[in-house]
Amino acid sequence: MDVREEREYIERCRKGDREAFGPIVLAYRRNAYFTALGLVGNREEAYDLSQEAFVRAFRAIGRFDPTREFAPWFFRILRNLCSTALSRRSARWVGSIEEMREGGREFPAGERFRADLLAERNDEIVRVWSALGELDAPSREIIVLKDLQEHRYREIAEILDIPIGTVMSRLYNARQKLREILL
Repeated sequence: MDVREEREYIERCRKGDREAFGPIVLAYRRNAYFTALGLVGNREEAYDLSQEAFVRAFRAIGRFDPTREFAPWFFRILRNLCSTALSRRSARWVGSIEEMREGGREFPAGERFRADLLAERNDEIVRVWSALGELDAPSREIIVLKDLQEHRYREIAEILDIPIGTVMSRLYNARQKLREILL
């Protein structure tokens, strides 16, 4: 979908046309899911969070500035939902990995990205996902946004609400950390 079409759909949504949001969801659902997956590391939770982001975006579409791009605004909503989910998860559980395994509880993001927990992936992909799981959340987030979801620097700056220069320096440092882990 090109920018003109997207703006037309958004304008229709702002005027109350619920059906006009469908093509927007279709255009962004894959990237939304994989962005959430990269941030929270759990397939079901990533699906739920990406769906919730669309619901919230639709409800807030009247507050969206139609002169701006939709993607950064939407992905900021998604990012905030993922951050909240991760915060709730860490607040819910304090204990050892062994206790979590015995109790059948969900593992923290770093554990879920371990290579031995990822099924049916080739070795290189497993290695990269495992290394991503070892990164701190801000480093993982910036790599997911730029290298996996291919957002532009300007979009990332809007999503994270930071200057472009900070995006570049964080990305550089995150890539260095990832490279060290992979070597």
